[in-house]
Amino acid sequence: MNIAIIPARGGSKRLPNKNIKLMAGKPMICWTIEAALTCNIFDHIFVSTDSEEIAKIAIESGAVVPFLRPASLSSDEASTYDVVSHLIDWFESEHEEKVNTITILQPTSPLRTAEDIKNVFGIINNHTANAVISICPLEYPLEFCNTLNKGNTMKDFIKPENIKRSQLVRPAYRVNGAIYLMKREMINNGKNIYSESTLPYIMSAKSSVDIDTLDDFEYAEYLMKKSLGTLYK
Repeated sequence: MNIAIIPARGGSKRLPNKNIKLMAGKPMICWTIEAALTCNIFDHIFVSTDSEEIAKIAIESGAVVPFLRPASLSSDEASTYDVVSHLIDWFESEHEEKVNTITILQPTSPLRTAEDIKNVFGIINNHTANAVISICPLEYPLEFCNTLNKGNTMKDFIKPENIKRSQLVRPAYRVNGAIYLMKREMINNGKNIYSESTLPYIMSAKSSVDIDTLDDFEYAEYLMKKSLGTLYK
């Protein structure tokens, strides 16, 4: 059994109500629910939220909201892992069914598509892996990044051996937050998900926009409208 979990807390300090803010004509969370439904992989698509408004929109969009999160899982301190673990424990206890895979789809990554989700499952089905995590290329090489020293100067900012053309620097990547696919045994057993048994799925920088601020939202909406061909309509 393949389960998708979309974590969508109601509170957001930088961009209030971002999960249901209208993006290209739909509440933002709907783009993630639509991708999950369209890929035809999941037996259940759950939205975990503490918001009645988000719950209503999620249900209308085709997802299932089995309950509103307890207060202990609705604070800034609660981790996504805690939320996922709580929901899976509830599901298996309530339905007495075995979960095979859990896929976490953050609603703040609306440009992730059904095809991306299918590709991630293709990786885990064709390789010996316990998890697949989506990543994207860094805009700049790690060798060109550093913290500032106590004097707030550029002294030793770039090591002499790293002063080279960017084309000669090994590409670096970052976790983009769009897709986390893992087998059931990775939950509740203390295993580190970032291990030799975890494989990457590389997405483009544009499809990896993770929305935290209004600037992020406006850029993602621009890309969304452009992909839909409605940018100038």
